[in-house]
Amino acid sequence: MEFFRSTILLIFLLSCFSFSATDAFDALDPNGNITIKWDVISWSPDGYVAVVTMFNFQQYRHIQEPGWTLGWTWAKKEVIWGMMGAQTTEQGDCSKFKGNIPHCCKRDPTVVDLLPGTPYNQQIANCCKGGVINSWGQDPETAVSSFQVSVGSAGTTNKTVRVPKNFTLKAPGPGYTCGPAKIVKPTKFSSNDGRRITQAMMTWNVTCTYSQFLAQKTPTCCVSLSSFYNDTIVPCPTCTCGCQKNGTQHGNCVDQDEPHLASVVSGLGKNNYAPLVQCTSHMCPIRIHWHVKLNYKEYWRVKVTITNFNYNMNYTQWNLVVQHPNFDNLTQLFSFHYKSVTPYGAINDTAMLWGMKFYNDLLMQAGPLGNVQSELLFRKDMSTFTFEKGWAFPHRVYFNGDNCVMPQPDSYPYMPNAGTVWKVSSLKLVVTLMLSMSFFFATV
Repeated sequence: MEFFRSTILLIFLLSCFSFSATDAFDALDPNGNITIKWDVISWSPDGYVAVVTMFNFQQYRHIQEPGWTLGWTWAKKEVIWGMMGAQTTEQGDCSKFKGNIPHCCKRDPTVVDLLPGTPYNQQIANCCKGGVINSWGQDPETAVSSFQVSVGSAGTTNKTVRVPKNFTLKAPGPGYTCGPAKIVKPTKFSSNDGRRITQAMMTWNVTCTYSQFLAQKTPTCCVSLSSFYNDTIVPCPTCTCGCQKNGTQHGNCVDQDEPHLASVVSGLGKNNYAPLVQCTSHMCPIRIHWHVKLNYKEYWRVKVTITNFNYNMNYTQWNLVVQHPNFDNLTQLFSFHYKSVTPYGAINDTAMLWGMKFYNDLLMQAGPLGNVQSELLFRKDMSTFTFEKGWAFPHRVYFNGDNCVMPQPDSYPYMPNAGTVWKVSSLKLVVTLMLSMSFFFATV
């Protein structure tokens, strides 16, 4: 009996371990991660100069304002003499230094990107964007951020340098888990004319993966549904992202009819990571509404609306990922950009949508302007197309990389059966005939 109990306990512990290990896996972006690369480009009298580059290899999850925050712990007693393209948030205790004072003496420094408009003599390539990094799928050229750091009290050879430990990445809040630094083959650099190749003295990589479960305890978005063939509007499930507390003004949400709404919102400060949402039944910062709008002989049309209920956030460079089997026959898209997401090769059922620059790439905070919308035109594949059993609605929806909560399948707007359609059509025909006959006799 004791052996049996021990076996059951072991199976339970292993199942818990396997669940936590797969939290960061995203089926639509299985290889997505942020890779931080350190390239030691030269030695100094007491250390080295390195270029640190962050590559966002995630297809649709980007880092928005207020940007990334990178931290680590030094392996020895290193200090940062100077930085370009970034800065530490604290200097720390540098009292033991006379003359030249280091930029940072903390054993666990925290680094942030510099803001746009930084003087050129403090910049390097791919820096100074306020910590905002685009997703690889949207724009690979802006999916990179770099800074230069001069490290002292460190080794001056490949054998004496110790890599930092305990890397942390906030982007801008929690959610990322970083592995240990691994020494790899030194990076090779090509000159502008391509005729000379140089290489780093030493290179190590750190890989950080995202987990929505670690990022927040509750979901951040939800999906509502409607269609032309049914009067039912299926809302987001109640309490999807939390429930209202007693007293809306001083609770966890703001009533849009609150007379002092403008003063409350103006005192919050924009792009605060903690959301303050408009009071709704679902309490989500973001709602995506999918409306099956029209049915043609060879095509069908969908309207997609994204609504921002968060008074604390303007969503910059937002994106939407939708999984639906008819995306292999998407014919036309209005006012959004489109890119096919094919993590498994030939299966083309997922699309990434995002706004046009200077037009609708900024999703404003909650209010009259807090929404963007577009329409999608699909060509019908008669071998698979149907309006029955919820086929016209998406299987999965992501906003800014977070999986949105869908309504329960049994609540989807249903397609009226043939008998119901015939009865409605017959009734309309009878009414039309009666009105016509009344008009005819009245004019005789």
